[in-house]
Amino acid sequence: MTVKLVGFSGSLRRESLNTKLLNAAASYLPDDTELQIVSIAEIPLYDGDVEAKTGVPAAVEKVKDAIAAGDGLVIASPEYNNSVPGVLKNAIDWLSRPSSDIERVFAKRPTVVIGATPGSFGTTLAQVAWLPIMRTLGTDYWNGGRMMLPKANKAFADDGSLKDEDTAERLAKFMAGFVDCVMQSRLKQK
Repeated sequence: MTVKLVGFSGSLRRESLNTKLLNAAASYLPDDTELQIVSIAEIPLYDGDVEAKTGVPAAVEKVKDAIAAGDGLVIASPEYNNSVPGVLKNAIDWLSRPSSDIERVFAKRPTVVIGATPGSFGTTLAQVAWLPIMRTLGTDYWNGGRMMLPKANKAFADDGSLKDEDTAERLAKFMAGFVDCVMQSRLKQK
């Protein structure tokens, strides 16, 4: 049975290091696993008045439906000012609206955050900052490892592949661990 992961990047830049990391993760999945990458680029700034007047925007519903149809969620998060990036937090805020949809979209869903940065320290502080948010949403946050890619501006070839074999192996091992978590979650639900 195929494991279906859904992922999105918290960076909107065309040459985003986090989008590159997410694409690389899709290349290093175990057999019978797929990663559907969705975009949060069309999600507007959250506005409760907009939600009250016209409901949840179609772009938000599209991402929510993709997550709900998947077995696990992979979020590629940059670290801005030692924390989570606003565009990604905004997307999560919309994805949790209305609050009655949190159960369908996030609750008990195996979830992991990965991150890439040109800096030397990885995305440690952003990943830690995501923990209370993921807990609040009720995700089954996988803490079996961390995938942080420091100095990521030097990590990718022109075609988007990882230059360093050790990094590729680390990413493959990390993704295999997360997929195992997803499969264990499936067994619990049966």
